[in-house]
Amino acid sequence: MNYCISHPTKILKGSIELTASKSESNRALIIQALCEDDFEIKNLAAAEDTRVLKEILTAVKLNTSYDVQTYDVGAAGTTMRFLTAYLSTKKGVNCILTGSERMQNRPIKILVDALRDLGADIEYVEKDGYPPLRIKGKELEGGEVLIDGGVSSQYISALLLVSTQFKNGLIIKFKGEVTSRPYINMTLRMMEQFLIPTEWTVSSIKVKKRIEEIIDESYYVEGDWSSASYWYAIAALTKDADIKIKGLNRQDLSLQGDAAIVNIFSKLGVHSEYSPQVYHLTKGGEVVKEFNYDFSDCPDIAQTVAVVVAALGIRSTFTGLHTLRIKETDRTLALKNELAKVGVEVEIVSDDMIKIHPNPLVLQSSPIATYEDHRMAMSFAPLALLEDSIIIEHPEVVKKSYPDFWKDLKKVGFVIEEI
Repeated sequence: MNYCISHPTKILKGSIELTASKSESNRALIIQALCEDDFEIKNLAAAEDTRVLKEILTAVKLNTSYDVQTYDVGAAGTTMRFLTAYLSTKKGVNCILTGSERMQNRPIKILVDALRDLGADIEYVEKDGYPPLRIKGKELEGGEVLIDGGVSSQYISALLLVSTQFKNGLIIKFKGEVTSRPYINMTLRMMEQFLIPTEWTVSSIKVKKRIEEIIDESYYVEGDWSSASYWYAIAALTKDADIKIKGLNRQDLSLQGDAAIVNIFSKLGVHSEYSPQVYHLTKGGEVVKEFNYDFSDCPDIAQTVAVVVAALGIRSTFTGLHTLRIKETDRTLALKNELAKVGVEVEIVSDDMIKIHPNPLVLQSSPIATYEDHRMAMSFAPLALLEDSIIIEHPEVVKKSYPDFWKDLKKVGFVIEEI
């Protein structure tokens, strides 16, 4: 199935109730599962990744059998990593943790090695360093572990979230500079909201051993800034925009590193005005002639911004992209392939850098491939504002993080036809 997307006027006005953050939701679910006294999570994300995590956590809680259980995370990378750590600490668990074909080719060795150093019983079922995993949960001693600071923050967050279960607490020492700091900060700030004390020095993070009570109140999940990025892209490419995005905290109060889009898109012709829980987007401000940005702290919005700068004809250099090659797809290569279809050259300089050499966009009838990656579908959809229409392959991939994306586009005048 493909979608043909168009917009008759190229002028947008409307309000969107933004989907909740799956990053916050998934962290809250793990903390909730570890609490002796349950608490309510309000505004939990409707994302497929979050639904899968919640279902597996419920199944683990209800399972009283000693038989080996199999839990399938599908394509949910965060869920795979968080569950690897969580299940390792659950005494009595005996399971196989697996996922989609792509998931079975996404590395997890760094996390497994760290958990093994802390006492975990994990084996590879097939290929060394990759899922599926055989996990036998038990009480872990914990202690000190050394990790390369440049690895995916999800490995580090997975360890931090279960650190209160270790008898001797946890000290993570870093080799080299730590990247993706906002994602780690999100984890630490959420833990602190749940009264779990943490200490982050220059080269290490320390979490003391488990405390008796974590929380007995509810937790409200903020709207998702990654999803908001597509609305900023839409505002940047319209003839005129008057869009209100509801559900976001003020940028400087948000736990999410992707709130950086406010500053990024101010350079790309989008003006943001904040009132409580609402960002009002309009066209305004000068558009830069050259754009250079380090996405180390917000790699999930790199695709969105890449498509926008290409569409606006802005020569650009993106760095901090080293984690994109092990996501749902090799995202740098996917960008190169699909932007080539509209006449834009993407030069992959290294695992960490791309250069975008813009040319006038030539939108042809070739559909945009999505590579089983939700962000490819949503990043390229705004190009429909520059031509009569654009075709997106496998549009259903958006369910991974933003299930109502296409419905929300229709609310502001997009026409979406199934072909």
